[in-house]
Amino acid sequence: MKAASIQDHIINWLKSYAENAGVKGFVIGVSGGIDSATTSTLCALTGLEVTVVNMPIHQAENQVDRGMAHMNWLASKFDNVKIAEVPLTSVFDHFVASQTIKGATEEQTLLAEANSRARLRMTTLYYIASCNHALVAGTGNKVEDFGVGFYTKHGDGGVDLSPIADLTKTEVTELGKHLGVSEAIVQAPPTDGLWGDDRTDEDQIGASYPELEWAMARQDEGKQLSDFKGREREVFETYIKFHKANRHKMLPIPVCEIPSELR
Repeated sequence: MKAASIQDHIINWLKSYAENAGVKGFVIGVSGGIDSATTSTLCALTGLEVTVVNMPIHQAENQVDRGMAHMNWLASKFDNVKIAEVPLTSVFDHFVASQTIKGATEEQTLLAEANSRARLRMTTLYYIASCNHALVAGTGNKVEDFGVGFYTKHGDGGVDLSPIADLTKTEVTELGKHLGVSEAIVQAPPTDGLWGDDRTDEDQIGASYPELEWAMARQDEGKQLSDFKGREREVFETYIKFHKANRHKMLPIPVCEIPSELR
């Protein structure tokens, strides 16, 4: 991987997109993970205005600390970076307390709450972006966005542009190291931070990102489940399950087209 060349390519793409859109810069939510750290650093390197946002909702302290440390590092390194701290725990708690849904299982309720966290953060980012005449930069990588669909529809998937969505998690990590992202973030187990506990992405999916990258490549080669045994079969089956279940996130919103004879 030619990290320096990829860095320059993404930075030029970001600058060109912003110029064509007529905006001042970007807004990025920072979680304390490698994807948001890499994305925010790339945006900062454009020289355009960048607002990095910390939005904890019952967040694990180590996640908040890593995110804040990264934002402070960016602000100390780049004059064009501003920090915004928006604690959302009380807003989220008030929202959940206002719900009167009956008949939902505990699993359905917990999933709805997790997705609501992501959507509340999305709303916050767009509010800040609107106030700053900026674009919301997404932090999803290729495996999350186009492989297993591991993101919230209209939550962290609700963005204006995706700078790292054609890079695998492994590539994002390598690029992050090249950019000087802290070792604490590089080594941190990937997590979506939506559950208020220490569960990782691997805990939720049942496979690591290197394994999912392997499965995504095998799917592109046209491989079938019957081609594998043991752990490889388990991983490929897991990948296909998530890919099929979350395909609706990756496709345009369905439109009911009206036949001309009915008009």
